[in-house]
Amino acid sequence: MSFRIVVLAKQVPDTRNVGKDAMKADGTVNRAALPAIFNPEDLHALEMALEVKDRIQDAEVIVLSMGPSRAAEIIREAMYRGADKGYLITDRKFAGSDTLATSYAISLAVTKMAPFHMLFAGRQAIDGDTAQVGPQTAEKLNIPQITYAEEVLAVDHDSVTIKRRLERGIEIVKSPFPVCVTVHSSAPVCRPRHAKLLMKFKHARTITELQEETRDYTSLHNERIYLKIAEWSVDDLQANTELLGLSGSPTKVKKIENVVLQHKDSTVLSASDHEIEMMMKALISSHVIG
Repeated sequence: MSFRIVVLAKQVPDTRNVGKDAMKADGTVNRAALPAIFNPEDLHALEMALEVKDRIQDAEVIVLSMGPSRAAEIIREAMYRGADKGYLITDRKFAGSDTLATSYAISLAVTKMAPFHMLFAGRQAIDGDTAQVGPQTAEKLNIPQITYAEEVLAVDHDSVTIKRRLERGIEIVKSPFPVCVTVHSSAPVCRPRHAKLLMKFKHARTITELQEETRDYTSLHNERIYLKIAEWSVDDLQANTELLGLSGSPTKVKKIENVVLQHKDSTVLSASDHEIEMMMKALISSHVIG
């Protein structure tokens, strides 16, 4: 059996450009109003997975993403950097899923892909900053997890040793397989696209994308199986629809704000409790803190 590595990747809205139309009335993100990018910490996770692949001779890196059909863009991006294949979980019934519903769907997909040795994910996504999907998925799969991973120190077919980046130091941990690893932003940045891989996978498509293409690439995909990005729906995963989407998501977003921090002037304070208290109230009311 080959050494199988699954990388969770998410296409996220670029939260650096949040505006008044960034949120829908139902409390979900209006992704059409924001440009979509590869979640930055998932790129760190991809790099760590590729580093393991470099060390294990028969290793295979598989990218798994959940989202609309356009999310296949980041699967291709991962292939350009060294991933071997990709799967897209896509269905309108997934819309509005919070971390609980998302981790449920992902756990079903990973189970369908089993057996696997390592599951990598970024620590958190920039559109939610919850850092919950990776650990929740590990819990649903009932496998050990290593969080805040910064570097793979050693790996073979039996176990992996990883350095974790903590708030006040580091920790070295060793785990057998299978294991879920969530990767910290301090981990090495992802390698750039490889020209040969770009040429190899530039026509990789999901079935939905093929149906929307103006040119017919069907024969090409039949000849080159590696160009097929598999799509899995709710029915393919045999998921309980009550645990998906808005109905399966207990988390509700009340509102979002775009807070811009600007340095306009300075204030000199004495050591009196009154002045410090007034400063704290001003900072809280202006949303600089709190």
